[in-house]
Amino acid sequence: MSRRRTGLATRQDLGRLSPCVCNTLRMASRAVTQLYDDVLRPSGLRVTQFSILAMIARMGEANLKQLEDTLAIAQTTLTRSLNLLARDRVIERVPHPDGRIKAMRLTSKGRRALETAWPLWARAQDKVLRELGTTAWADAQRRLAHLLRVAVKKRRRTRGQSRVRPRRARRGGL
Repeated sequence: MSRRRTGLATRQDLGRLSPCVCNTLRMASRAVTQLYDDVLRPSGLRVTQFSILAMIARMGEANLKQLEDTLAIAQTTLTRSLNLLARDRVIERVPHPDGRIKAMRLTSKGRRALETAWPLWARAQDKVLRELGTTAWADAQRRLAHLLRVAVKKRRRTRGQSRVRPRRARRGGL
C-alpha cells in the first residue's frame, strides 16, 4: 500500500499536519474513510453504511438512539444514512411498542449486501493494519478510546449550558 495513495503520514507529511487535534484527526479519518470506500466500492456500500449495517446485524434490531450512541454518529447524519438504506431496501422499519421509537432491522437484501461487503472490508482492514502494525493500532485504539470518553464526558457537561456569543463591536470602534 502506497503511503501517498492512502494519505497515511510520512516524515515529509508531518509538516502538513495541523497542531489542532480535531483537524488532524479529521484529516486522518477522511483519508482512511476514502481508502475503505475505494475497497468497498464493488459492494455498493460506503464504509459508513457498512458500519451501520454491521451494527444492526450484531444487534438484530436497533433503534435510532442505540445506533447514535453505539456508533457516535450525529442524529442528522445517521438519519440521512438510514433513509438511504431504507430507500435501497437493505433495512426496514419494524414496529416498536413505543411508536415514537424508530426501530430497524436488515432485510434479506441487506444481509446479502453485508455478506458481499465483509471480505472487502477485511481487505481494507488488512491493508491499514499491515501499514500501521497491529501493536501500534492496539495502542492507538486505547488512546482514541480515552479521547472519546473525555470528549463525550465534556460534551455532556456543556450540552445544557448556553453557547458563548461573540461580543458586539462597539460604536465607533473596531
